[in-house]
Amino acid sequence: MTHPADPPIGGSSGEPKKLKLLAVTACPTGIAHTYMAAEKLSQAAESLGIDMKVETQGSIGAENVLTDNDVRDADGIIIAADKDVDRGRFVGKRVLSVGVSEGISHPERLIEQVRSAPVHGGGGGGGSAEPVSSGGGGGKERSLAYKALMNGVSYMIPFVVVGGLLIAISLSLGGHTDPKGGLVIPDDSFWMHVNQIGVIGFTLMVPILSGYIAYAIGDRPALVPGMIGGWIANTGELYDSKAGAGFIGAIVTGFLAGYLVLWIKKVKVPKFAQPIMPIIVIPIISTTALGLFFIYVIGKPISWVFEHLTSWLSGMTGTSAILLGAILGLMIAFDMGGPVNKTAFLFGAGLIATGNQTVMGMCAAAIPVMPLGQGLATLIRKRLYSEQERETGLAALFMGFFGISEGAIPFAAARPAQVIPANMLGGAVAGAIAGQAGVEDAVPHGGPIVAVLGAVGGVPMFFIAIAIGAVVTALTTVTLVDLSERKRRGAPVVDVPGGPEPVLAGVGAGAVASGASAAPRTATAEAAAPAPAAPSPTAEAGDEVLSGYLTEQTVKVRLDSADKDSAIREMADLLASTGKVNDVEELVRTALRREAQGTTGLGEEIAIPHAKTDAVTSPVVGFARSAEGIEWGAIDGTKAKLIFMISVPEAAAGDEHLRILALLSRKLMDTGFRERLEAAPDERAVLEVLREVQ
Repeated sequence: MTHPADPPIGGSSGEPKKLKLLAVTACPTGIAHTYMAAEKLSQAAESLGIDMKVETQGSIGAENVLTDNDVRDADGIIIAADKDVDRGRFVGKRVLSVGVSEGISHPERLIEQVRSAPVHGGGGGGGSAEPVSSGGGGGKERSLAYKALMNGVSYMIPFVVVGGLLIAISLSLGGHTDPKGGLVIPDDSFWMHVNQIGVIGFTLMVPILSGYIAYAIGDRPALVPGMIGGWIANTGELYDSKAGAGFIGAIVTGFLAGYLVLWIKKVKVPKFAQPIMPIIVIPIISTTALGLFFIYVIGKPISWVFEHLTSWLSGMTGTSAILLGAILGLMIAFDMGGPVNKTAFLFGAGLIATGNQTVMGMCAAAIPVMPLGQGLATLIRKRLYSEQERETGLAALFMGFFGISEGAIPFAAARPAQVIPANMLGGAVAGAIAGQAGVEDAVPHGGPIVAVLGAVGGVPMFFIAIAIGAVVTALTTVTLVDLSERKRRGAPVVDVPGGPEPVLAGVGAGAVASGASAAPRTATAEAAAPAPAAPSPTAEAGDEVLSGYLTEQTVKVRLDSADKDSAIREMADLLASTGKVNDVEELVRTALRREAQGTTGLGEEIAIPHAKTDAVTSPVVGFARSAEGIEWGAIDGTKAKLIFMISVPEAAAGDEHLRILALLSRKLMDTGFRERLEAAPDERAVLEVLREVQ
C-alpha cells in the first residue's frame, strides 16, 4: 500500500515519475557551510537523476526561496541546518532534518533517507512525527538551547533599545526631580506620552524574550505560552510579589514553554483532531499549564525571597557602610528589574522618607553601572561582539546615563555566565565607594542624570563610584568573554559535527540569533547596497577576479609555512603587498582570534581564514597553495592545501564580502574546480581558474 506522502509512482506513460526533492540549508552565521551544503546536495541529486531545488538561508538573505508550488509537488524535504528553520510550510510532506555538516559530508545518504522520513504534521499528533536528526549527536540539546536563547535575545533587543531610549529622552527633556517620585514627568504632557510609549516597549521586552525562546524550541504552537508565560513572570502581583521575576524568569518560562510543547506534540491523537492541535489544543493546554505552574509553584518562592531579603536588609542598616553598599550593589546588578534588584531599590527608596538618603545613594551609584559597563566593553574589545551587539552597546551607554539598568539585559541574557558576575562585581564596587563616601540621593532614581538635576549630595564621589564600577564591569566582562572564547579553541561553537560556521571576526554571535530564519533581502535593500569597492589600481584590469579584490599580486602558488599561525602571517604579508593593509600585526591578531572561536578549515583540503578589521583600508582577498598541506583542524581531518584569506574594514558597507565568501564556498565544492586550481602552474593560471567564481 502506498503512503500518501510517498513519491508518486507511475503516470500516463507507465513510466516511474522522476523524484522531486527540496532542501533548505542554513547555519548560525549563514556564510560558508550554508552554500557548501547546498552545492553538495545539488551535485548529489544531479548525479542520481533527481530534481532538487535548494533554498539557502544565508547572511545575504534567503535565496532560491521555495514556493508553495514547489512544496506541493515535492516528494520530500531535506533540512540541513544548525539554526531554526520554519517547518510549518512542509506539513504533510516527508521531512528529514539534520545538521548542516551532514549535507556536506553525506548528501547521497540524505537523499536516500528522505524517501522514508517521517511525515511532518505541523505539531499535531497521530500520524506526525518529530523530524529525525542524524547529525546532532550528544550535543544536540545544548545546541538547541543555545539557538533558542540567541533567538529570544535577538527579538528582544529592539524593544530594549526603543523602549529605553524613549524613556531616557522623555525624562531628560520633560522630567524633574521629586523626593517622592524620583524623576517625574507632568501628567498629560507631551513627554509623558512619549514616556508611556517607551514603557510599553519595556513591558513587552520580557514576554518577547520568553516567547521567541519558546518559538525556537517548539515552533509556532509554543509562541503563545512563551509570551504569556513571560508576561506572568514579569507581573509579580499575580503571585503576591512586589516585583516580577524579570528577564531571568522570562528565560525560565521560555524554555519551559518550548519543551512542554515539544512533549505535547508527541502525544498520539485521532486523525480528525490533528489539524486543530497546533492552533487550538496545544496553545491552550500549554499556556494554562505553564501559567498555573508559575503562579503556584515558581511564584511563591520568588515572593518569599523578596520578603526575606527586605527583612534581612532592614537588619543591616547599622552595619558598615562599605559592606551595605557592596551588598546593595550586588543585588541591584544581579537581575536588573527582577525581585533581587527591586528589593534593594525599594529598600533604599523607602528610607528616603525617614531622612536616610545614603542608602539610596549607594543604590543610585550602582544602578547605571551595568549598562555603562557593558556598553564600554563593546568599545574596548569590539571584536568580541557582533555588529548588532555593538549598536546595542551604544544604546546601553545612553540608557546608563539616565539610570535605566535594563539596557544591559540583552548582554546578560546572551552571556549570563560572563556578564552577570561582571555586573555584580562592578555594582558592588560602585555601591561600596558610594557608601564609604556618604553619597546621598534625595529621589528614588539612579544614574548620572539625578546628579545633573541636583538630587545628589557628594556629586564628585558619586561620579567616581559610577566610573570605577563601570570600568570594573567592562574589564571583567571582556576578560571573561575572552576566556570563554579561548576555551573553545579548536572546538565547535555549537555541538554539531560540522563544527562552527566560519564568520568574519566582529560579525559573530549576533548573526547567530538573528531570528528563526533569514528573511530575503528586499529589492529596495538590494538597490541601496553600495557598489563593490573599486579594483586595485596596482593591478591590470585583465588580472582581476572576485570584483577586483583578488589580483595576481595577492596570489602565491606555494606557501612556505608549515603551521596555521605561520600561514596566516604569511597570507597577511601577501595582502600587505597591495598597500591596503596599514597594520599587519593587527590583521594577524584578528585572524587568529577568529580561529580561536573555531577553525575556518572547511574540509576538502580548504581553509578560508578571514577578519573584519580596520587594519585594512579596503576589502582584499588572497589565495595561496600548500603542497604538503597545513593542519587546520578541519572536521574531515584533511590538511588545508587551498587557502583563501579575506579581510574587510570594520566600516565595509553592504554584503560584498559575504557574497564573495558564499560564491567561493559553493564553487570550492566542485571537485574539478579544485583540481584545476591545484594544477595551475603559476599566478596568472590561478587567476584564470578563479574567474570561474561568479
